[in-house]
Amino acid sequence: MKSLLRSPFVAALLGWLIWAWMELVARTVRWKVEVHRDARQVWRDHDGVVIAAWHSRIMLLPTGWIRFIRGWKDRVNTGAMLISLSPDGEAVARAIDHLQLHAIRGSAANKKKNKDKGGVKAIAQAVRMLRNGHAVCITPDGPRGPAQKVSLGALMIAQRAGTPVVPYALSVRPAWRLDTWDRFIIPFPFTRGAIVLGAPIDTARTIPLEDLQSELQQQLDAATDRADMLAAGKAAPRPEHALQ
Repeated sequence: MKSLLRSPFVAALLGWLIWAWMELVARTVRWKVEVHRDARQVWRDHDGVVIAAWHSRIMLLPTGWIRFIRGWKDRVNTGAMLISLSPDGEAVARAIDHLQLHAIRGSAANKKKNKDKGGVKAIAQAVRMLRNGHAVCITPDGPRGPAQKVSLGALMIAQRAGTPVVPYALSVRPAWRLDTWDRFIIPFPFTRGAIVLGAPIDTARTIPLEDLQSELQQQLDAATDRADMLAAGKAAPRPEHALQ
């Protein structure tokens, strides 16, 4: 299977299919959107921003870009995603290329000491793009988990670039969840969904990484719970800090 996925033709075909599915889901799901006013201000006030989202939602991650973020004419006006060097990552990279999103190939949280996952190069490229006006989406529990547990990679990148981190959560109901380490979500079109951008997290170098890790874990969990409840039609009224 891995050798098949490495075929340029297969990767291109899968990339096209994934892109088409992402576009279909983004444009046919009945979305509820909540954007924290401070998160919206980040795009106006900073040269870059790290967007943190769970790995299980990769098929949903471009939705915010498709639906509204790419229409914001602010200092942060281009987007990128950190994607692993795995064979399936190649198909995802080709898919987001159709969306004018840049793929940064590599892992910010490599746990295998004797196997190069492109981590050093990916981190350097992500920092460079953040300093040049990009929003870079990173899955802080990827590429291999533990699921929905924040690692330090995204926060290290944000600190080096001097940019804030914005929690980003999406949910669709109903959806198919695969039997993988992260319970990967395959969203269905013509369903109900929610997008939540939470309050930005300051990543000043004077703040210990462990403190930032705890804060991002708490805020991303809260944003995910909120998105799940909105998608299920069970959420409380929109909070005062939400713009949409």
